[in-house]
Amino acid sequence: MLVPTTIPLWPLDGPAPRKVAVQGATGRGASKGHRASKGHRASKGHKWPFERPLGPPWPGIAPGSETWTQVETESVLPPDFRVVRNVTQPTLTAFVPAPGRASGATIIICPGGAFHFLTIASEGTEVAEWLAARGVTAFVLKYRLLPTDDGFASTIATIFDDRASTLARLRPILPIALADGRQAVSLVRASAPEWGLDPNRVGLMGFSAGGRLTATLLEAYDRQSRPDFVGFIYGGLWEAFAAPHDAPPLFIAVAGDDGWSAPDCVRLYQAWKAGGHSAELHIYAKGGHGFGMRKQGLPTDHWIERFGEWLQMQGVCGALPSP
Repeated sequence: MLVPTTIPLWPLDGPAPRKVAVQGATGRGASKGHRASKGHRASKGHKWPFERPLGPPWPGIAPGSETWTQVETESVLPPDFRVVRNVTQPTLTAFVPAPGRASGATIIICPGGAFHFLTIASEGTEVAEWLAARGVTAFVLKYRLLPTDDGFASTIATIFDDRASTLARLRPILPIALADGRQAVSLVRASAPEWGLDPNRVGLMGFSAGGRLTATLLEAYDRQSRPDFVGFIYGGLWEAFAAPHDAPPLFIAVAGDDGWSAPDCVRLYQAWKAGGHSAELHIYAKGGHGFGMRKQGLPTDHWIERFGEWLQMQGVCGALPSP
């Protein structure tokens, strides 16, 4: 199992190194001068995940959060959801396939959490590990969030009670989260040749609020930040949505008993089909909101396999090897 280890690729206020040991980087042979964080060891045969800041061109604090004082914190929500909140410095954490297994395709993963926290494991690192074990390089995006205190769980408990008031509360953070998503796609694409990746196979997938971030990017991308394929996993839409004229292929998964996201997922699918674009929609009878990589003894346990099959069908990668 991969053990996430933070290895900054360059200082926030410094230049990029000439070489980045992504392909073939292991715990023993990582970039010269970088060592694994104390207390962590690389799993035998696996490469180190590494975390890097979203920049340049962002020296120091990312624009829009220069005056933020909240401190990034990791917590656990019942029953066992590992979450990160109060993100002020957006980062990417890479999970790289073992040598000889990389397909060249890349997916940037945006976890959900109502823009109050990130469900960093079941909607982030566990997804990335599944993809990396099958030859797809995955990056987990920690995007900036609304500030929360230790009572954040009670706030989240009411998040689905009143859609209108919830959307009003969340709307101010969306442009900032969007900037992080756009920067992530642009950065990975620009760095792809150096990292041994295909700049024309850079995908984006989002869960819940991360899906909202993904949909927002689909309304506002440029040539550098356009994802080549998209996964929309029980995401939400806040207003009428029309597919862009050059919309990328789209994969959607949601549970039918998810009253918040299921109607929006249907609308998004219909928008893609109305524009003549490629889309695939999976609606599971049960599963609720936020199933991610959790095992519930339901068909939603296997949505990730359907996503892998879709990636093959789209030609994003060949047959995914077994881990």
